[in-house]
Amino acid sequence: MKAQTGYLYHIKDEFFDKVNNKGLMINHENGHSRPSYLAIKDEEILWFIPLSTKIDKYESIIDKKVKKYGSCKTILIKKIAGRKQVILIQNAFPTLEKYIKSRHTIDGKFVKISTAVEREIVDNFEYMLSLKANGLNLFFTDIDFIKNLMFEELESLSN
Repeated sequence: MKAQTGYLYHIKDEFFDKVNNKGLMINHENGHSRPSYLAIKDEEILWFIPLSTKIDKYESIIDKKVKKYGSCKTILIKKIAGRKQVILIQNAFPTLEKYIKSRHTIDGKFVKISTAVEREIVDNFEYMLSLKANGLNLFFTDIDFIKNLMFEELESLSN
């Protein structure tokens, strides 16, 4: 399946079993398609950002971060597919298209976020990557470990 930036997807359990990383938000309910992940395409690697519906929980976390730092770029709350969703940029992780289980649909239609929300998420994600490159890691997952695993897998597939 060809993933596209701005669409929502579900990830196969196989990916989480392979990576086995404490920082990853794993699939709930053994095989049910939760959570949904927002895709960001970056050459041969895909980045996925989990979404949550736990608005109250994350509003208080965002409020604390804003009070302490003046802003919060790691967690956003936006309207997606007609309802408020928490976008957990801090929980982003890289993977490959082969680990996509399905696109997220509502009433049979693929869910795509608005261009404005997509731009804000991508900007915040790129900002977090630049901070990481400069020594400040705000990601909960070990993105370097996972990215290396994915590149090793790509390498073995091309041989």
